[in-house]
Amino acid sequence: MTARRTVDNSGVPVDAPSDAEAPARIGYGALLRTPGAWTFLAPAFAARLPYAMLSLGILLLVFDTHGSYGTAGTVAAVSAVAQALVGPQTGRLADRYGQAAVLVPSVIVHAVSVGVLIALALGHAPVWALLLAAAPAGASVPQIGAMVRSRWVAKLSTEGAPAAKLNTAFAFESVTDEFTFVIGPVLASAIATSVNPSAGLIAEAALTVAGGLAFAAQRRTAPARHPHQPGARRVSALSSPGVRLLAGAFLGVGTVFGGMQVSVTAFTESVGQPGANGTVYGIFAGGSMLAGVLYGMIAWRRAARHRMLASYALLVLGCSTLWAMPNLVALSVAGLVCGLAIAPTLITGYTLVETLVADGAKTEAFTWLTGAIGLGLATGSTVAGRLIDGHGPSAGFLVPVAGAGLGLVALVALRHLLVAPGAASTPVVVAGGERSVARQLVGAAER
Repeated sequence: MTARRTVDNSGVPVDAPSDAEAPARIGYGALLRTPGAWTFLAPAFAARLPYAMLSLGILLLVFDTHGSYGTAGTVAAVSAVAQALVGPQTGRLADRYGQAAVLVPSVIVHAVSVGVLIALALGHAPVWALLLAAAPAGASVPQIGAMVRSRWVAKLSTEGAPAAKLNTAFAFESVTDEFTFVIGPVLASAIATSVNPSAGLIAEAALTVAGGLAFAAQRRTAPARHPHQPGARRVSALSSPGVRLLAGAFLGVGTVFGGMQVSVTAFTESVGQPGANGTVYGIFAGGSMLAGVLYGMIAWRRAARHRMLASYALLVLGCSTLWAMPNLVALSVAGLVCGLAIAPTLITGYTLVETLVADGAKTEAFTWLTGAIGLGLATGSTVAGRLIDGHGPSAGFLVPVAGAGLGLVALVALRHLLVAPGAASTPVVVAGGERSVARQLVGAAER
């Protein structure tokens, strides 16, 4: 490794990588061979799969029992909003008390809430009762994705792994998220239609409990707790302007998901091919999965904040053509192009947010980003639905470009907030050939 000498603030020379040093490329094979990784990855997959099943399960059940898409959509939206607002608070508690202490009661509350919602729906309870049950069902969804990312940060930082390995880990997690959102709705729909409408939600609750408890049992890989010290100022992820900016940007990404789901459904029905809905949306999600896989295989030289702006601009560009597509083939191609920018945007956003907060607020920060996507999804689907009712299926595709466009404006105008405080004066220390993941990420964000 070629290195140069630099001097820290105290005048002591330290080794730092030279500007000409080629960034390391860490493949998925090397990542998955990380000792102990599969002990939390396997149960995490089972526990996060229900995340993509809940909304559709609620829609199918409530529509079957109450006969109204409007009612079903409202109940599902309440669940999504509750999840978006409460998720970051559970993330904060996980940072403070440990993941297991939060996960165990969460999955129990979730199972009970979903059971109550099913009973009320089958009993044809009034809508207000369904809404009351949907709120805790959404609020208690375990934030597995954020917790897994926190485990990667803790594990790789402890090992002194290169920053490229954490970038690959975030890429792997984003691909996993996309994969769950491809098969989760299909699984919920297949169970609900082949058994009965309530079976989809029953399966969702069962997977949440089994996967959540199995994940919580893996305590060796859990990040260290950061209990509140008496008299100390409480660490909050949202105290970072950069985290607030990224949450706003992820809100825009969420509107893309929400607008696409509703608009693709309406478009396929308008051309007489409602069964093509899953195929078109699957191509969109598949494009994101493909981009995520490739993104994690590249040794990036550009700073993370520059990559964030570039990928988000490509997202806006991809979304800008959706409303003008004349048929399903053209829409599928446009959706594929749009999807190619999704995973790189999410991966880079999670990489950046890790550098902007202290250790005691990382899980909370990740859940704010995940919650922002959920809130954007609920908002995007609602607005797109109203536009479709008033102006036709193509009008719904204006929501993704509008939401992403606003996010891009915010990122460009406030991009200086994506640099970690004090990054410019933080030396990168090399010890025994291994560098701190956190310090490398700070340096990458600053350049």
